[in-house]
Amino acid sequence: MNTYHGVLYFHLLFLFVGIGAGAVLLVCLFQLRAARTLEQAVPWGTVAGKVSKLFPVAIIGLFGTGAYLTTSSFAAWSWSTRWIDVAIAALVVLAVQGAGIAERTAHKLKAALMANGPGPLGPEARRLTLSPGLWVVEFSNLAIVLGGSALLLAALTSLYARWYFVS
Repeated sequence: MNTYHGVLYFHLLFLFVGIGAGAVLLVCLFQLRAARTLEQAVPWGTVAGKVSKLFPVAIIGLFGTGAYLTTSSFAAWSWSTRWIDVAIAALVVLAVQGAGIAERTAHKLKAALMANGPGPLGPEARRLTLSPGLWVVEFSNLAIVLGGSALLLAALTSLYARWYFVS
């Protein structure tokens, strides 16, 4: 195994970390939406807060390993390849939506839960568990990641098909 394959392994690992964290966050959002009391909501909010710390690691890891894979002497594509631009734009959108929109809404939800006190969730806490700032960002980020993964799979399939039929 050479360096290129090692970096490719880490690239896929960062992708799976991001997808796994997104899946856990989606479960947390559904459980927060279903929660009727503070006692039901707090564990899911806590898990969501801890899992959200994995997204910057995944995004930076994907960009760093992707940059190496693109500039490596083994690379079959370059910075001028169009889907590389799309992948970079997708990472930027993921970062902006996650850190800019979802993180702010999550902090508002945390403050509302802390202000709520024990017992049933108040109207502000209930409203924030249903906030588009959480739900739209989660589902759009999931769509971006799945679309980007499909794009990568198509590019790799095309690349390997060319290698197979040319050699």
